[in-house]
Amino acid sequence: MTTDFSGQGQDRPELQKAIEELAGVGFVGVQLRVNDERGEWVGSAGVRELGQNARTLTNGHFRIGSTTKSFVATSVLLLVAEGKIGLDAPVDDYLPEFGLDRRITVRMLLQHTSGIFNHTGELYEDGTIVLGVPWQGKEWVDNRFKTYLPEELVRLSLSKPARFEPGAGWSYANTNYVLARLVVEKATGRSFAEELQRTILGPLGMTGTVAPGASPEIPEPYNHGYYRYGNAGQERTVDVTRQNPSWVGAGGDMISTTRDLHTYFSALMGGRLLPAELLAEMRTPEATVGYGLGVFAQETQGGTVFHHNGATMGSAALMYGTPDGSKSLTAGLTWVDDADLSIAPAFQTAQQRFVDAVFCGKLG
Repeated sequence: MTTDFSGQGQDRPELQKAIEELAGVGFVGVQLRVNDERGEWVGSAGVRELGQNARTLTNGHFRIGSTTKSFVATSVLLLVAEGKIGLDAPVDDYLPEFGLDRRITVRMLLQHTSGIFNHTGELYEDGTIVLGVPWQGKEWVDNRFKTYLPEELVRLSLSKPARFEPGAGWSYANTNYVLARLVVEKATGRSFAEELQRTILGPLGMTGTVAPGASPEIPEPYNHGYYRYGNAGQERTVDVTRQNPSWVGAGGDMISTTRDLHTYFSALMGGRLLPAELLAEMRTPEATVGYGLGVFAQETQGGTVFHHNGATMGSAALMYGTPDGSKSLTAGLTWVDDADLSIAPAFQTAQQRFVDAVFCGKLG
């Protein structure tokens, strides 16, 4: 294992220990960035690529999965501020081609209260699983460069029964954000990538963040992610760093760096992106799991922390911040993924260890 710590002279043994342990329990690489009253600490553990000795990059590009949703929500709210989108307007006003229930509002998309079936599949309370777009096993590997149009994903969802009446429940659905991104594009006449550059990336000087659409490419430099699957009785591991993320679309397709995620989330939480009233709307959680509009609210021993983490095949992002943006934690994790999601317990441990260390002071 290789480790690298570059905290501008800081001694942060609790962070050093945390990333070393994670690199030893299944992660190929871990890169961590912490910004707080002590300044900035950046470190990495593990390797950049399986079978190689090059250490994990401390600011390499990686796929951020559902952390994408926070960027989409902020883009929508910025357009609400400009008067181009109504937060409580029917989505059907912007996207009439889908024939959506007119009770479904833009707010419901951002808060996962629309009731729309999740195009990547649903697990129901009785244990029933209803499949959507393939995203596991050999079938996904063989089709990992396939392009899905956002309209295809929406129509797949609408071909299934709704989870509940609009506004009557909460259920996490990637399709909500596919629709939200389409609303952004319809309201502006620009691609989401162009709008993201105009409203967030450009103003904040974020040069490492990409909304790739259907492109499988990832900017250099990057750490590698992998996928393990069974084929004819044999177990195979493939490098899936290059993959077409259009199967998840706006639910989790973006690429970023720990530095860019810190820049974005500290600005968002610090009130430098959204007007105060819309930031308050974003941070007001519904009662089920504490989901606001594109962010989770989490109560810790150190106070309230906002976040939106994300994972996709072989790669994940952590993004946490205090309400004033003065303290943030961002991380990129890479590993060998599989259909059983066997990394999930370690991923949950990583989240808790980092939150305890940075926001609760437990591991100091």
